[in-house]
Amino acid sequence: MQLTGSQIVMECLLEQGVDTVFGYPGGSILNIYDELYRYQDRIRHILTSHEQGAAHAADGYARATGKVGVCMATSGPGATNLVTGIATAYMDSVPMVAITANVILPLLGKDTFQEVDIAGVTMPITKHGYIVKDVKELAGTLRKAFAIARSGRPGPVLVDITKDVTADRTEYTYEAPYDLEIPKRFTQEDIETAVEMIKKSKRPFICTGGGTVISGASAELSAFAHKIGAPVCDTLMGKGGFDGCDPLYTGMIGMHGTKTTNFGVTKSDLLIVIGARFSDRVVGDSKKFARKAKILHIDIDPAEINKNIKTDASIIGDVKEVLQILNERLDPIDHTEWLKEIADYQAEYPLKYPRKKLTCPYLIEELYRITKGEAIITTDVGQHQMWAAQFYKYTKPRTFITSGGLGTMGYGLGACIGAKVGRPDKIVCNIGGDGCFRMNMNELATASRYNIPIIQIVINNEVLGMVRQWQTLFYEGRYSNTVLTDKVDYIKVAEALGCTGIRVTTKEEVAPAIEKAISMQSPVVIECVIDKDDKVFPMVSAGAAIEEAFDADDLKAQTGETN
Repeated sequence: MQLTGSQIVMECLLEQGVDTVFGYPGGSILNIYDELYRYQDRIRHILTSHEQGAAHAADGYARATGKVGVCMATSGPGATNLVTGIATAYMDSVPMVAITANVILPLLGKDTFQEVDIAGVTMPITKHGYIVKDVKELAGTLRKAFAIARSGRPGPVLVDITKDVTADRTEYTYEAPYDLEIPKRFTQEDIETAVEMIKKSKRPFICTGGGTVISGASAELSAFAHKIGAPVCDTLMGKGGFDGCDPLYTGMIGMHGTKTTNFGVTKSDLLIVIGARFSDRVVGDSKKFARKAKILHIDIDPAEINKNIKTDASIIGDVKEVLQILNERLDPIDHTEWLKEIADYQAEYPLKYPRKKLTCPYLIEELYRITKGEAIITTDVGQHQMWAAQFYKYTKPRTFITSGGLGTMGYGLGACIGAKVGRPDKIVCNIGGDGCFRMNMNELATASRYNIPIIQIVINNEVLGMVRQWQTLFYEGRYSNTVLTDKVDYIKVAEALGCTGIRVTTKEEVAPAIEKAISMQSPVVIECVIDKDDKVFPMVSAGAAIEEAFDADDLKAQTGETN
């Protein structure tokens, strides 16, 4: 049948099982939005306050559901406002399709009003990018975009469509969705090598990353860890891939990882890294990282092998498939003495925080208790992000959503909205600092417009907390442009944008505030006022070895303080 380009966009979205898109209209994309009006009974559109919020919402939707997230924007500034969200998704391997519209073909490349080469701009931060100049190519391009976004190592794909293509007509025929065939890169020899390394190891340690979550390999990872008797740590992106309440779990690795993990990895003789990319925040000083251990790397992306850390062996493949094979090939292995050593570390180096005053860790522990660990937690970036990673126990995948690679301040609220839209059955809560919240707090208007019952917790210490922590420890207390003491009232902001605001200043107020927010079934902002000099510990200085992790007690010992 003959359809316009805009109708083809709608039909292709339906082909791909898309039920929700996030976006913001404008002149060049007007034909698509006009068609969206006619399809509103089949495709829900969430109008965000800013295009960046749309990209973050599509990202959060994708991470919470495992589906491809979709965002839309018009040409020029509308398209460039998506860039930070696209880059965020790219760094964290999130499947997303960003659809933009550009000026008509005869005006392309002539510095036309609101014209930007968005395909060129986003080339380094997408898996692939297209500009569609012929309506006959539109359906095939959209289908390829979705296939690329979700196949193999996922990521964002941009489809830019000239406005005349959205109006032109061509023949359309339905086609079922397909995935790209990813060639099997590992061999039987790779498996044999890994099995022998595991059998010979006396002190194995497993580090799991975002790839475990993406591949849906949690059950296989649990079986693997228990079969070989190895402790398990995770990266920030790996949260929930392994049960955070499992006795084998030792906490996060790296700059703000637990001492147990950092010391244990350093003492191990075999480090099995699964679906992780050896980020600088994980490895610290790469020359000293796990230097006593052989390293076995399992990852779907061959570009990650030997990129940051030289490995002794690797298996390039889907984590779920590889672990299934290893579990079949391995017999149970007893490492009782090694696990006892790790347990001793855990007893000696528990995570701690000041108990006498209101702190972010206390609030997060209360949130965990009240939600019974069943909430989806999104975060912005900074101290609160690390506390959320440390003190909420993630037992299931896709329950911790954060910007790990790009470290995008202002990410959390949009992602929280997207996650709640995708998982309406879950309590969804964003934890953000006051500095992050300022960046995209306008998205509260989106939550209130659609009555999306999210909980936004603002950790208000009136400073850029993580930057201040570095300034205190490494810059002799020169607090250059990190103090936020001004006249902003976050409760009034919440109320002005159509949400309920609750201010918390004591420990006793925390639980009632959370319980009230959950019961209201409407968007709520909880402002939690904490001390400006609360710090995240343990910590590893930038570029130091992870075994050099220190905490508040270590700093006191260095300075001779007694309390």
